[in-house]
Amino acid sequence: MAATAPHPFRIANFRAYWLSRFTGTIAVSAMSIVIGWQVYNLARETMDIREAAFMLGMIGFAQFVPLFLLTPITGLVADSVDRRWIVRGTTTLLVATAALLWFLTWSNNLSLPALFTAAVAFGIARAFSGPAYSALAPNLVPRESLPTAIAVSSIAWQVGTIAGPSVGGLLYAVHPEVAYGVATVLFAVALGFMFLIGPVPQPPAQTDHRPLARILEGFRYVRNNRLVLAAITLDLFAVLLAGATSLLPVYARDILHVGSQGLGLLAAGMGIGAATTALWFSFRPMDSNVGVKMLIAVVVFGLAILTFGLATPIVHALGLTGGSIGGTIIHPAFVLSLVALIVAGGADMVSVYVRQSLIQLHTPDAMRGRVSAVSQLTISASNELGEFESGVMASILGPVGAVVFGGVGATVITLVWARLFPELARARTFDPPDMLDTEPEHGEAKP
Repeated sequence: MAATAPHPFRIANFRAYWLSRFTGTIAVSAMSIVIGWQVYNLARETMDIREAAFMLGMIGFAQFVPLFLLTPITGLVADSVDRRWIVRGTTTLLVATAALLWFLTWSNNLSLPALFTAAVAFGIARAFSGPAYSALAPNLVPRESLPTAIAVSSIAWQVGTIAGPSVGGLLYAVHPEVAYGVATVLFAVALGFMFLIGPVPQPPAQTDHRPLARILEGFRYVRNNRLVLAAITLDLFAVLLAGATSLLPVYARDILHVGSQGLGLLAAGMGIGAATTALWFSFRPMDSNVGVKMLIAVVVFGLAILTFGLATPIVHALGLTGGSIGGTIIHPAFVLSLVALIVAGGADMVSVYVRQSLIQLHTPDAMRGRVSAVSQLTISASNELGEFESGVMASILGPVGAVVFGGVGATVITLVWARLFPELARARTFDPPDMLDTEPEHGEAKP
C-alpha cells in the first residue's frame, strides 16, 4: 500500500504547511542563536564563564516554564479549535516578538530582561503551536503517506535549523538589528503560507463539559501504551542530559575561539546531520527493526556529544595542528567539534523519526492534539529544561565537564531503557497491531 501512496508534496495543503514550517523554523533558529549570543556577551561583561553559562541555562528555563504550565491546556485546545488558526495566532505573536527585539536593538535599548521576556513569549507561542502543528500534519495527507510526510516535514525543520543559525550568525556580524529584521520578515512569510491552507478535517467538537478528564486522557493514553511511552521517555532523558547546544556560545567564544560566524556553523551542525537523515527517510522510509535502530541511534548520539565535549583535549592529545585553506586557518578542534555535532544530529533524527511515527500512527485523530501535547512537554523538558540543566552543570563542572557528563549519561540511559522496555527492542515496524503484539502481561493498551 505504501508503494502507491501519493507523495505529500503532491498535496497543495501540505506544500503550504511545509513552506510555513520551513520559513518559520529559519526565523526561530536565527533568533535563538542571536539571543543566546547576546545573552552570553551581555553576561560576560560582568560575570565569569561559569556564571554567564548559567545565564544561558536560564534562557532555556524561561522558555520551559510557560510550556510546562500551558501544555496540558494547549493539547485540549488543539483537539477543540481549528488547528490552522492556532498556528496563525502563535505565528503572529512571533512576528511581534521579533519586531520588538529589532526595535530595541536598533534603539540601543536591548537588555537581559528584554531577552528573557522574548524567551517567555517564544515558550508561550511554542506551547500552543507545537500540538497544533503536529496534529495538523496527519489531516493533510492520507494515512499511508504519513511516515513520508513526517520525514519531509522534519526536513523543513532540520534544513531550517541549518540555514537559520548560519544566517543569524552572518547577519549578526553585519549588525544585530539586521538579524531580527530578517526574522520578522520570515515569520510574516510563514504566517502567509499558513493562511493558504484550505479547510481540513477537524475532530468533532466535544460537549461533555469534562475538560480536566479530557486533558488527563492524553497522559493516560501515553502511560498505557508502553511502546509510545518508551520512545517518548528515552528521547526525554537522553536529550535532557546531553543537551549541549545551549553551551555553544561558550564554546564558540571561550573554548574554540571562533566568534559569531563559527557559532553559526556549530549551531548548524546538528541540523546538517538531521536534515541529511530526514532526506534519506523521505525517499527510503524506515520499515524494519525500528526499535533497535532507535536504541542504537541514541547511543551514537550520546557518544557524539561526548566527542564534542572532549574535542579540544583529543586534538591536543593527538598533537594535531591547524592548517589553512585559501588563507583561512582551520582549527582541528573546531572541525572535530563540527563533525561530532553533525553525527549527533543524524542520530537524533532517527530517534525523532521513530518517535513521531509511533505517536501519529498509534493515536486516534480525536486525541492527537492531547497526545502531541504530552510529546511536546517531554520534548520541551529535554530541550529547554535540558538547556537549564546544562547551564547549571556548567556552573558546577565547567562547560566541558557538563557536556561530558551529558554524553555519558545519555549512553547509560539508553542501556537502562533497553532493559526496562524490552518491547522497544522488539518493535519491528510502525504498524500498530504488529508493534503492540509484544508482552500482554504488561498491559499494553491498543488504540
